[in-house]
Amino acid sequence: MTDMEERFPRGLWIRLIIYIAVGHVLAAFIWFLFEVGANQ
Repeated sequence: MTDMEERFPRGLWIRLIIYIAVGHVLAAFIWFLFEVGANQ
């Protein structure tokens, strides 16, 4: 793991985790809208 941390700076990992989290939240929101629309 140490060679990976040397290759990528800490800020890049934080940004990557934030982008993945936001992407999952957005996908869940879109899925929720489709579920609500299908049930009405």
